[in-house]
Amino acid sequence: MSRRVSPGRLGRLRGEVEEELPGILESIPAAEAVLDEMTYVLWPPVHEGRVATYGAIVDPRSEPESWNRQTGLSVHHRLGRGLSNDATRRFADGMASWALRRPDDTTELVVFDRLASSERDLVVLSEVSGGILVQRHPTGRVRVVGPFGVARLTPNGWHHQPPVEGWLDAVSACHSPGQRLVLKRLLRFAVHDLGSRRIGALLVYRMGEHSGSMETPWPTPPPIGIAAPVDLAPMQHVLSQMDGAAVFDNDGTLVGLGVRLVPSRAAEETVAPFGGTRHTNGRRFSFDEPATIVIAVSEDGPVTVFRGGEILGHSGEGEHVDPSRPGDRSDQSTAINAD
Repeated sequence: MSRRVSPGRLGRLRGEVEEELPGILESIPAAEAVLDEMTYVLWPPVHEGRVATYGAIVDPRSEPESWNRQTGLSVHHRLGRGLSNDATRRFADGMASWALRRPDDTTELVVFDRLASSERDLVVLSEVSGGILVQRHPTGRVRVVGPFGVARLTPNGWHHQPPVEGWLDAVSACHSPGQRLVLKRLLRFAVHDLGSRRIGALLVYRMGEHSGSMETPWPTPPPIGIAAPVDLAPMQHVLSQMDGAAVFDNDGTLVGLGVRLVPSRAAEETVAPFGGTRHTNGRRFSFDEPATIVIAVSEDGPVTVFRGGEILGHSGEGEHVDPSRPGDRSDQSTAINAD
């Protein structure tokens, strides 16, 4: 069960990561261990034609026994004494069981009572554990998650998705800690539940009164909200099957589905198009409704945030919009939640 990685292969991986994800390795104290785990997910064991999935939590800063309170997961710590690192890895599926890579280069095992394998789950687990997560998902996706955000391997190379918290300071419309928390949850849902799965959507966060420039063909949805982890799976599922916007009230409760946003003539004349119809309507609607924040998720994955007709943040790989400049007008597992 021993496994060898040639120095040449490891060197090529390091060069690729340094070129395509600049600054990330330098920010990780256990960079060598992370690179080693990345080689395991990029060149995994294959047995009888089956490619093994895998997940590792590298250099955690807290003990697994403390993770339950913030994640809701029941965590079982298996030390794996007497087994080599490679042998312990064989038990870690990157969904319900994870290898725990210590700074002294020993590997243990943690097992959860349910799957924790979606991109959102990885972000929360990294935040709670203080570690770097490296995963090969059953779909073949390879992800590295840490304080730097999410690094995804795509057919075009590595793509870096910075933490959504970096956008929050640009949203000066959030007057209370409660609104800021709701927006953080909406952004995480947009980026890690919708964008990572290529589900196009338009999320409208209504923080105050609105002028009524919305047409709602669907009946009122059930009382599900962005704050409850158990509500995220059905919310994601319904959004994958419809057009129109999903509207959330001040508390983050879903109050409208399939909503057609109707920009005013002033918005059409004043606010330039951005992207396709979904993004343009969302941008112009935010101009008409200053008490709303609109989050547009492209079918290709990128996420854009609008307020007052302006672009507060854009995660696309093409044109760049600096989230710190609000005036820049450049044209399924069970979720866990920690704040």
